[in-house]
Amino acid sequence: MSAALQYTMTLAEFLDWENRQPMKYEFDGFEPVAMTGGTAAHAFIQVNLIGALRDRLRGGPCRAVGSELKIQVAGRIRYPDAFVVCSPVPVDATVVTEPVIVFEILSASTSDTDRIEKNREYRDTPSIQRYVILEQTLQAATVFSRDGDDWVGHILIGDVDLPLPEIAAAVPLGELYEGLAFPSDPDGAEAR
Repeated sequence: MSAALQYTMTLAEFLDWENRQPMKYEFDGFEPVAMTGGTAAHAFIQVNLIGALRDRLRGGPCRAVGSELKIQVAGRIRYPDAFVVCSPVPVDATVVTEPVIVFEILSASTSDTDRIEKNREYRDTPSIQRYVILEQTLQAATVFSRDGDDWVGHILIGDVDLPLPEIAAAVPLGELYEGLAFPSDPDGAEAR
């Protein structure tokens, strides 16, 4: 019985390799993972999210960033759909190491990674105080935040506010889903 040895990239090797690639890749701690395109719903939610964050952060030290920049978390590289950084970032930086709030918009192909792997990575990154997972098929979010030494999750559904105390703000979920129409929810009320 023989087993092939699989080469594992280091973080430094990945960053050097990715800089030469025409596409974006995440690094799962072992190998590159290609980033693929998304749906119209994903794109609309992302634009609404970045706009809502930008409006609330204007004039302060924090910045909202989309998926153009990568973050380093728990020895891995991720391109979240959006994140907030409050520490200075050099204008030529390609990697941010101290995100404060991270947002992912779920898709069928990334759901397990976003809910399990990235959740663990974000929990294990001390600068991250809040992780918001936004659904694509209904107006809902799963929010994880630090509560002392605990990483606590809450589910938000419908016309409620998404609290973001780290930046002294709240965003109505409806604002993030503006322009999207969903089928009736289980209780019979139309979502936005």
